[in-house]
Amino acid sequence: MKVTFLGTGTSQGIPPIGCKSAVCLSDNPKDKRLRTSIHIDFGDINIVVDSGPDFRQQMLRIDAQKLDALLFTHEHKDHTAGMDDIRPFNFMQNRAMDIYATTCVQEALKKQFDYIFNGADYPGLPQVNLKTIENNRPFFIGQHEVIPIEVLHYKLQVLGFRFNDFTYITDANFIAEKEQEKIKGSKVLVLNALRMQPHISHFTLQEAIDLAKKLAVPQVYFTHISHQLGFHNEVDKALPRGMNLAYDGLEITL
Repeated sequence: MKVTFLGTGTSQGIPPIGCKSAVCLSDNPKDKRLRTSIHIDFGDINIVVDSGPDFRQQMLRIDAQKLDALLFTHEHKDHTAGMDDIRPFNFMQNRAMDIYATTCVQEALKKQFDYIFNGADYPGLPQVNLKTIENNRPFFIGQHEVIPIEVLHYKLQVLGFRFNDFTYITDANFIAEKEQEKIKGSKVLVLNALRMQPHISHFTLQEAIDLAKKLAVPQVYFTHISHQLGFHNEVDKALPRGMNLAYDGLEITL
């Protein structure tokens, strides 16, 4: 199982348009971040979690030739806006794309992409096969189990996912104890850490560190990072053992 970080930035990416902060002007590639997403290659099945505005660019970066399923954590545009770009996979694979999402997220997708779902018979429209994540129960993609983990993004329900020994959580500022139990025993945890200062709907870096210590996962990567967090190399160097900032293009194998 290989995980590739397609993007590790917050909703505006790094740099945001027009920003002249020191981080945004950095020449370190690790300080340039597309919107948050991951690609998982199980060998027989390839999936992507979230298709933000940079989805096309991310697929080109990894030379993706096959995609079996797209999972959504929640309905915010920085996680859904690129869904139209599944069309090349429709053509290459000659089938609709399996889309896994809760009912609430599906309703949002139908509004955001009404032309896909309004019944119009127009050549070249994205072809999707909606699959409902029901009551946060585990489900399978091919032979691979996916365990949803419910977190809160202020008042919005967001799903993280556990795949074998790998757990991925983004856009969270609260995880209930019973949901934390689903994470324990993972070998790798990815957790959002927006910035140093408090935020209404995201973990700060220190909050993410404290939670990671509590969960005792051997290797933790932080994602959904704002330019306000600081320079990648400086922040990463100061983290506790077994914790690192993720960066675009990072690959890990489990």
